[in-house]
Amino acid sequence: MIKNNRIVIIGAGAVGCSYAYALLQQGLTGEIVLIDVNEEKAAGEAGDLRDAVPFAPVPVTIRSGGYEDCSEAELVVITAGLAQKPGETRLDLLTKNADIFERIVTEVMAHGFNGIFLAATNPVDILTDITQQVSGLPAERVIGSGTVLDSARLQSVVSACFHIDSRDVHAWIIGEHGDTSLPVWSSAFAGMKDIRTMAAEEGQQLDSIFQRVQSAAYEIIQQKGATHFGIGMSLARITRAIVHDENAVLPVSARLNGEYGENGIYIGVPAVIGRTGIRSVMDLPLDETETQQFAHSAQTLRESKQTLSY
Repeated sequence: MIKNNRIVIIGAGAVGCSYAYALLQQGLTGEIVLIDVNEEKAAGEAGDLRDAVPFAPVPVTIRSGGYEDCSEAELVVITAGLAQKPGETRLDLLTKNADIFERIVTEVMAHGFNGIFLAATNPVDILTDITQQVSGLPAERVIGSGTVLDSARLQSVVSACFHIDSRDVHAWIIGEHGDTSLPVWSSAFAGMKDIRTMAAEEGQQLDSIFQRVQSAAYEIIQQKGATHFGIGMSLARITRAIVHDENAVLPVSARLNGEYGENGIYIGVPAVIGRTGIRSVMDLPLDETETQQFAHSAQTLRESKQTLSY
């Protein structure tokens, strides 16, 4: 399946370039190709990134290109699409970005791509689903960024509340990457201690913590117009799991086949990620409230998906 370590990024906007910069800094690939409908912008971004190569940990070839470059790619990452505007939900973007994705994926596959797709454009769960259906690739080789960023935000807020290094906070958000996501407090720990116990001892309100996480993206969009650094690093983290065959557990958008009582939808859940994509989905034991919330999140995505013709 994998022919070399080329990563093609479709969409040379803020998210795509933040991701490319993270790849460069972390030395995750030897070749980055930027594709954008605005070819001049893609060329300019590639040139700007090349100026940073002398400071990178490994040699990297960075250039702009076309869909023909996908034929030899290990990973194609789609960040193209219309951005979320102030006051707009991720699902509001569905119809606009679904058509864009259908055209992009069709073009990629027409050039013989046989690697792994990684999608980041919102609404990411449904667009990942569209990518899999249009491409015809096995579901394990079509991955969405899911709730990796949401979970990172949760870990950051919990870290600040309890004064514990965020890297020692083991807490996930699952479900739609959007307004119906949910924190899995029943499996959340800081170090080895249950976060619910810590919250009770220290007078912290878990609902308040989650509200801060949910509002984070909207606040950033209101303040600066878009989010891109966090998702860029999230995509780099998923990429590292793939190219280093880490078998890392990350809450990506994955297709369910009976896990959590759901079938045939892409949604954010913890999955084991390695060189061939999604090795398996981890079926977390949810409490009664979490089970109901997850079912509601899945139903929201299912209803939105049904408005499309895919």
